[in-house]
Amino acid sequence: MECDKIINDIYSEVKSSLPEGRVADYIPELAKINPDKFGIALLTIKGESFAAGDVDEIFSIQSISKVFLLAMAFSAVGEDLWKRVGVEPSGNTFNSIVQLEYEKGIPRNPLINPGAHVLCDILLDELEDPYEALLDFVRKISGNRHVEYNEKVFKSEKNFGYRNASLINMMKSYGNIHNHVDAVLDFYYHACSIELSCQHLTRAFLPFANISIPFDYNDVTLTKSQIKRINAIMLCCGFYDESGEFAFEVGLPGKSGVGGGIVAINPGQYSVATWSPRINPKGNSVFGMRALEMLTSRTENSIF
Repeated sequence: MECDKIINDIYSEVKSSLPEGRVADYIPELAKINPDKFGIALLTIKGESFAAGDVDEIFSIQSISKVFLLAMAFSAVGEDLWKRVGVEPSGNTFNSIVQLEYEKGIPRNPLINPGAHVLCDILLDELEDPYEALLDFVRKISGNRHVEYNEKVFKSEKNFGYRNASLINMMKSYGNIHNHVDAVLDFYYHACSIELSCQHLTRAFLPFANISIPFDYNDVTLTKSQIKRINAIMLCCGFYDESGEFAFEVGLPGKSGVGGGIVAINPGQYSVATWSPRINPKGNSVFGMRALEMLTSRTENSIF
């Protein structure tokens, strides 16, 4: 079956199904998003592009930005990164303070909230202007030179970020945060507020799928070994405490965000992104999860 037909069939079937889930209204600015938006885009390493639906509309990528932060921090400090953050699935919610206290301020992995706080802390230490460096990196890797922070989303998250504040203060008490907690949180919230479209995300994540091309984007350089490890973390940890379910149903490394976006890669083949703002209780897009399960089932092609 041709990829174009598969993508369009998946879009039509998912779009016509009954809506499930709800937008992430605990972030007031995200509550304003039209919940019925849906798009799916796929880009192969040969440059073939297939898409259907709302794939050109930008949206808040939220925790998808953690992969960009991880790439930058891993590039900056190398293996020293793993002294401050682990690589195991959390098994708990992405903002669990109980687990963080039990493990004495060392986040279980970089793709949960406290893990991303540590990444931000590292970049504040290592970079002269981490805000501009992050934008420059995302602009370069996504091919979208107009990428910006959404200040309304940033302020909305900051004003209601009580749980994130508790997490970072917990880590500060254990010595795993070096900078002032407000500085780290401001950078973290700005990273979450970045806006991209499905089309942008497929371009941004294709370098993680296509390791035949050197990974070098605005001074963010990664070896093949480092890319392999980032992909492994995405597979095991990219969907909060639903990562096992995603690996079981879809079988691709990827990352989701509570803005409704999901991006995944099939190493050596393609990157794929979906957007649908209705999320399930785990924080993952209902339509996005469904669409990607259909994709790997109908193509009979995953990493397994």
